[in-house]
Amino acid sequence: MIQRYILNDEHEPVVETDLIKWAEWFEDVENRRVAWDVTTNNPDGNDDYVSTVFLGLDHNFFGGPPILFETLVSATDEITRHYTWWEAIAFHDQAVMAQRASV
Repeated sequence: MIQRYILNDEHEPVVETDLIKWAEWFEDVENRRVAWDVTTNNPDGNDDYVSTVFLGLDHNFFGGPPILFETLVSATDEITRHYTWWEAIAFHDQAVMAQRASV
């Protein structure tokens, strides 16, 4: 059975069994956004960025703790998934620094 998650006020995932409540919570992008930073302003307007979001569904398809967060580095199309908010934030910050340093 697929479990749906939302975040509580402490950024901890909690299971939401009511599909309507989950969908209403998930609909608001601010509930799902962990962090978003532009890393390079490109002349063509297609800026590079690092985006980290809460997925709301477990992406650990092999058992174990749920993987609920994802970071995208647009310059490389690299996607990395994380177990916790704090792990996701730490990776996001490292990715932003690495992208800005590579310019």
